[in-house]
Amino acid sequence: MIPISDYPSPPGKPVATIALIVVNVAVFLFITLPLSSQPANPADPIYQEYLKLVMQSVPGNVSPQQVMQSISAYDLTIFRWGFRPAAPSIPALFASIFLHGGFMHLAGNMLYLWIYGDNVEHRLGPLPFLFWYVVTGVAATLFHAAFNLGSPIPLVGASGAISGVLGFYFLWFPHHTVRVFLFLFPFYVGTVMLNARFVLLIYLIWDNVLPFLISQGGGVAHGAHIGGFIAGLAVAWWKNKRSREY
Repeated sequence: MIPISDYPSPPGKPVATIALIVVNVAVFLFITLPLSSQPANPADPIYQEYLKLVMQSVPGNVSPQQVMQSISAYDLTIFRWGFRPAAPSIPALFASIFLHGGFMHLAGNMLYLWIYGDNVEHRLGPLPFLFWYVVTGVAATLFHAAFNLGSPIPLVGASGAISGVLGFYFLWFPHHTVRVFLFLFPFYVGTVMLNARFVLLIYLIWDNVLPFLISQGGGVAHGAHIGGFIAGLAVAWWKNKRSREY
């Protein structure tokens, strides 16, 4: 079930949402792609640390020399700037939100940001939207880290921050609808309009809570998605409560 668009859309251009998409795509084009095609520098201070980590997860018949041939400069960039719960750093906490593991990782995140970001930005305003995007992204990372305190594996991606946007959307736009592409072959293949809250509940529970409870493996940071969603939901609730008090 892939979301394609939502209805209704707010008036005006979502300048902050567009800016975030531009920044993420620019990082991918000018950092991810060039460094992915460059071999890593063995003289890099973190090279040996990264190699040691990788060797712990490869079959015993794979030699260090074979692994070294596959390490790219971008692998080391992710290791340096991705957030590692076992070696946390403030710069990585923020930088990791704008790094992605590959094209599909980036494309999926930007699709969700484009669909849901405009309505939330219209309600918050561009600058507050950017602020809460980063805050919920940080909250998502810390939530993930709380369940993986000793993990040396770096976390990267905008999905935690975008999940924060989804949390805002869930509370503020309960009657909106989302056009989704359903692939239920051989029963049905096509698009349908569904209630936005229903779609987001599927995202939260089926795509993240259940996998998180069953297994935290698979290379997907379900905890970050859950943490970001909860953070966005909490801030949206707080803002509603605050507006009623004045």
